[in-house]
Amino acid sequence: MKGIESVHSRAQSPSQLPASSSKFHHPYFTPAEVDYLSEKQRGKLSITQEDKVRQSACGFLDALGTRIGFPRKTVATAQNLYHRFHLFFPRKDFNYVDVALASLYVSTKMHDTLKKPRELLAVSYAVRFPELVAKSKNPGGEIDIDTMDQQMVEHDRQRLLSVERLVLETICFNFTSRMPFPYVIKMGRELHAQRKHIKLAWRLAIDCHRTLLPIQYPPHTIALGCIYVASLLLSFEQPPETLASPLRPSKEIAQQLGTNGKWESDFQSQVEDLEDIAHTILDLLIQASQNPSANTSPSTPSSPSPHLSSRDRHSSYPNVQQNPTPYKADQLIRLKIVMRQSDHQPRARQPLGNADPSALYSGEDVNLLGRNEGTVRFLFGPPGVVGHGV
Repeated sequence: MKGIESVHSRAQSPSQLPASSSKFHHPYFTPAEVDYLSEKQRGKLSITQEDKVRQSACGFLDALGTRIGFPRKTVATAQNLYHRFHLFFPRKDFNYVDVALASLYVSTKMHDTLKKPRELLAVSYAVRFPELVAKSKNPGGEIDIDTMDQQMVEHDRQRLLSVERLVLETICFNFTSRMPFPYVIKMGRELHAQRKHIKLAWRLAIDCHRTLLPIQYPPHTIALGCIYVASLLLSFEQPPETLASPLRPSKEIAQQLGTNGKWESDFQSQVEDLEDIAHTILDLLIQASQNPSANTSPSTPSSPSPHLSSRDRHSSYPNVQQNPTPYKADQLIRLKIVMRQSDHQPRARQPLGNADPSALYSGEDVNLLGRNEGTVRFLFGPPGVVGHGV
């Protein structure tokens, strides 16, 4: 990995290590930064393969969250942490199961829904190895981790804790987490949207965490983008709605959010950003409708990742029953074509910092898990922002 050499470089002797270095927290990244960092960490994987691994990890986290009973904010934050992790660390060096578990463990700390590593591992074994569940004498199908190979369990626990440290470094130990879900309800009411409109926007807000949108846009913009997509889905090629005041038809809300207006200052968002969010979510829905088994809607993954451990390679994950997507691929494609005809030019966005945010993370960091070398300061903001009210 090129760039500024990490303070953790093995090639350096202790006397050559710098006394200290700084790593800055980037709350959001521009689309250009995300493309650059993703390509940097993708390695030999194609974009399609990378997306399959990403969807597998998100499906795995959804399955764990459902089985344990975590609130949606815990699962969504874990998915965000997973996406962020692989902006800094190469995919080839990490099993996605390890990163997903470590991300979920950090998320439980952020939202005060803490579970011990062994508890998370026990549930993950139940998801990954259904044959163990079939043999379990527990009426709930839970696996007694004490009956498993303790050396393997301890190795997995240590691996989880080691990757957790790297996950914490990618957020610079900043435990602040804001979700789009409360904004969906508040903004939906402010726009006088129907109940079914707000409910659909909420589900889209869940799905958008399977994409890189939440690390590119703040939660209130994500929420408004989901309301915009919901209004498009409810009004495109649909009969006109007749509603009692003050409720507004979905088509009217879609027309308002699809053009410049006073709402941009009221909601602190831009129409160009909403269009980008809309196209990304529609692409996800198209993928789900074309290939229902591709883990693009919350389900237990079938694991297409080439980076699994030997005991994962031959396991098949049980599918969680999901309602079929109500939208057909050709309808969604027609909607995208109509949108493209009136889309605005993408908004120019300047990065918050001037340096490559992954420059101080070296590919050798994977070999240094659990070790401490040098002194690193973690700052809660990007370069040029820290010290100005941050």
